[in-house]
Amino acid sequence: MVREVTISKEPIELNKLLKFESLVSSGGEANQVIVEGLVTVNGEVETRKRKKIVAGDVIIFADQEMIIRRE
Repeated sequence: MVREVTISKEPIELNKLLKFESLVSSGGEANQVIVEGLVTVNGEVETRKRKKIVAGDVIIFADQEMIIRRE
């Protein structure tokens, strides 16, 4: 199931997005899952913790698919 995530300001860093959406319990955990290659952005594995996410991006982590929308 695809979940729409609305952000008020873009870009947002990937690690912060995972934390704010409660997909991880801490910023450290967010950084770890990203570095381990467990997150994809627009269909490609993303290992940059501070990857800038903007409206239209699709993020998949732990069977959760999110599409980013601008407020």
